[in-house]
Amino acid sequence: MAGNGVPRDVTPTPLPRGGLRRARWAVAAVFLIHGSVTGNFATRIPWIQDHTALSPGQLGLALAFPAIGASLAMPLAGRISHRFGARAALRGLLALWTLSLVLPALSPGLYTLCPALLVYGAASGTADVAMNALGVETEDRLGRPIMSGLHGMWSVGALLGSAAGTVAAHAGWDARLHLAGAALVLTLLGALACRGVLDLRSAPEEHPPPRFALPPRSALVIGAVGFCAVFAEGAGLDWSAVYLRDRMGTDPGLAAASTTAFACTMAAARLAGDRVVARFGAVRTVRAGGALAAAGGLLVVLARHPAAAMAGFGLMGLGIAVVVPLAFAAAGRSGPAPSQAIAGVATITYTSGLIAPSAIGGIAQATSLTVSFALVTALACGLVGGAGVLRVPARTASGAPAVAGDLERS
Repeated sequence: MAGNGVPRDVTPTPLPRGGLRRARWAVAAVFLIHGSVTGNFATRIPWIQDHTALSPGQLGLALAFPAIGASLAMPLAGRISHRFGARAALRGLLALWTLSLVLPALSPGLYTLCPALLVYGAASGTADVAMNALGVETEDRLGRPIMSGLHGMWSVGALLGSAAGTVAAHAGWDARLHLAGAALVLTLLGALACRGVLDLRSAPEEHPPPRFALPPRSALVIGAVGFCAVFAEGAGLDWSAVYLRDRMGTDPGLAAASTTAFACTMAAARLAGDRVVARFGAVRTVRAGGALAAAGGLLVVLARHPAAAMAGFGLMGLGIAVVVPLAFAAAGRSGPAPSQAIAGVATITYTSGLIAPSAIGGIAQATSLTVSFALVTALACGLVGGAGVLRVPARTASGAPAVAGDLERS
């Protein structure tokens, strides 16, 4: 494919079915490892704050740098893949991501933490684009949906990483030792996983993609759908416990359990989402999911009892779970530059995840948390109206549609 895409031979040699299955599970392992890095890091943020003696405002500033680094670096993923081949590029980018896990814990203060988190985010973003582009290519060659399941594996990895980090924090381990050990283990596992992914290379006459380029218009439209889903996800993960505590008077333990339940619901829905997409197509699935998320948001807004609010958050998690995986898949098939399109969608979703928590807090400060989640409900309705942009022709090595359900039933 020309442009900023995953390298791909003009006449790729078909892989045996067993080889494709191995490639599918290898890229799934990559997603799990990527998520594990995030989970380990998130649990040690309190230690990093204490170690660097940062105020809440300074910590909030520092935590904006991973998204900045990711947004700046993601357009480079296509060029790196073009030069080195998809497998070698993913191996190197994933290793950079896993090893960067230790950098924030080594930082003594704000002025070193911010650059460390910038590198951490850049490594995350480039590896993210590379693995999603390979996931789309693997899905096309298999001829059935796998992207929802791949993102489900990322969620499982984040849960496993956070569980390991929770154990380390509870035991009082120094985060520098914990994160260094986790980085070494995950780097080794990543190298082993990358051995099984598709080894795609650019054709000799293919021009290298530009280092930086604006995302295509198709990515902006698809990214708007992802924006709505990630905004709702960020609101649910970061504010569900606060909502139950402040609005419902729930005790802190039950309020915290709602966040864990929200994350588990999303992970389970993503793992099961491929079967739903295969049967109904991406557009119908997202429309139904948007309706479900909107119903959940409405239930949260109108709830007068904690159980009803928790049920509403659960419906939101179920409804938005598969939207981002399907947005990445649609971006990867939206034109001749899939990595550029995926990078554009990823940038929009990263931005949404960055602004959602503060936007919810700002609206709540000016009005109330109920009004904040009324906005989330409105954005969920946007999924119903915008789902049609995910109806794009799929591509395969043979040129036939890869995921026929989206073309026939959407």
